[in-house]
Amino acid sequence: MHPLLNSRRNFIKKASLAASVYPVYSNFSHLMHSGNNTETEFSFHVFSKHLQFLDVAEMAETVKEIGFDGPDLAVRPGGHVNPEKVTVELPQAVKSIKAVGLNVKMMTTKITNPDDLNTEIILKTASDLGIQYYRMGYLKYKKEISIEDNLLKLKPDIWTLAALNKKYGIHGAYQNHSGTYVGSPLWDLYELIKGTDPKWLGCQYDIRHAVVEGGRSWPLGLNLLKAHIKSIVIKDFKWGEENGEWKIINTPIGEGMVDFKKYFKLLKKYEIKVPVSVHFEYKMPEEDDSLNKEEKKKKTIEVMKKDLTKLKEMMKSAELI
Repeated sequence: MHPLLNSRRNFIKKASLAASVYPVYSNFSHLMHSGNNTETEFSFHVFSKHLQFLDVAEMAETVKEIGFDGPDLAVRPGGHVNPEKVTVELPQAVKSIKAVGLNVKMMTTKITNPDDLNTEIILKTASDLGIQYYRMGYLKYKKEISIEDNLLKLKPDIWTLAALNKKYGIHGAYQNHSGTYVGSPLWDLYELIKGTDPKWLGCQYDIRHAVVEGGRSWPLGLNLLKAHIKSIVIKDFKWGEENGEWKIINTPIGEGMVDFKKYFKLLKKYEIKVPVSVHFEYKMPEEDDSLNKEEKKKKTIEVMKKDLTKLKEMMKSAELI
């Protein structure tokens, strides 16, 4: 049995018991708002899921060639690191990435349950390697109970994760996603995380999904969550009609309907300087079966460089970088 598991059981049992009475916030004085943004400048990372056709070493070289500061490393089933083998594969991956001069500041996981056997092992391993931020997995509403009861049932796990994050000095963030996930409206995400210390738990704010769900009201959600935003996702989209049906069409950065000018103005106003995870949801070269691996790699570098260059140009115009 892994040595962490015994201590994990005791810790989770105590933390969950305390979290079960979360409305009495005085019981959580050690988790209340003591943290502020510690980043002094933006750093740029590419979600490694978009380079999954490359092994870790090749991925690292490619990320460097494109011009990113490092990857947003996928530590989840099917990712570059298998969470079941995290104690072996994550140190190896970090070593390979750092060998080319990049940082490994952030990772994406499927963590939602603090009582999962791998949760604490993943967090400790990542923290020991200097990873500062991780994205959580998605939560779904149970249809048989009300929205309010769903949030009540989820809060204890959220508070326990906040305590685990504090224990290991790592920030956990929930990405807002369009659709019917928990956090899609943003107001429910705020209800879920309010009262926790933003230094340890918060939101990985995705402007693309926020605009899909918020239309013109997305600035309200940004304002509401601003203290909890410790990383952001950048991508773009537009609505389009296909065969008589309106659909979301993903686009390169700056070619869709996200109002980046307004968004960056608000980031500046709220003094949000956090790691940026750049996603590529539109059709990428890796999906073209007519290309061999090297051709896919070459075209992917061209596409990603174009988006990264555009992003930095817009952020410079907004005087963010």
